[in-house]
Amino acid sequence: MKRILIVEDETAIREFEAINLKRVGYSVCEAGSGEEALDIYDNDPEGFDIALLDISMPGMDGFALCKELRRRSETLGIIMLTARTQEMDKISGLMLGADDYITKPFSPTELLARVDSLYRRVEMYAHKPVAPVVSDDIVLGDFTLNLRRRTLVKNGVNIELTQVEFQMVEYFFNNPDIALDRTDILNRVWGSNYFGEEKIVDVNIRRLRKKIEDDPSEPRYLMTVWGMGYKWNTH
Repeated sequence: MKRILIVEDETAIREFEAINLKRVGYSVCEAGSGEEALDIYDNDPEGFDIALLDISMPGMDGFALCKELRRRSETLGIIMLTARTQEMDKISGLMLGADDYITKPFSPTELLARVDSLYRRVEMYAHKPVAPVVSDDIVLGDFTLNLRRRTLVKNGVNIELTQVEFQMVEYFFNNPDIALDRTDILNRVWGSNYFGEEKIVDVNIRRLRKKIEDDPSEPRYLMTVWGMGYKWNTH
């Protein structure tokens, strides 16, 4: 069963989201606050595939809740709900570990498209078969990417990655020193039917740099190729 946790303090909006998601087969659990959502998440024996979080809530807001949920799980799909004028909210949510965002107001069609798209990625990541290889490891300089355990290690230290971040790193490691177009990265990681904006790639690159670079402002590994996209530098 596809399970989703909806966190929204406005009852009418929460019910709108729940009704539309139930109609297409999601098992929905609702919370009216961040605190309630954490209690539900921590005590639910079945677990969730996706969390849909409103940002503006009294008490624990969506940012704080996103950070706590991401700390508990690197594989949970997280979507933030943002107001149309709050551009920094979108970036802040992604930097805290969200996978996507939906701008209010939104239609049922957009809601279902974004949730379905993320669910497919979460499922693909969870059940992705690993092709037979001579070694499970891809080693590039200081880094070792293990395809079976889906881990990244730098100089013996494990780097925690979300499912999106792992897929991005895997794509770069399979194409070292090759400039990858933003659109190619978007299609590879988010899928060709992704309903959102291309700039989500740039924000996730920034998040990755904070994890892998000694100085994210002076990257050595994940380099920008101006006018095109990014590449993983091995030199």
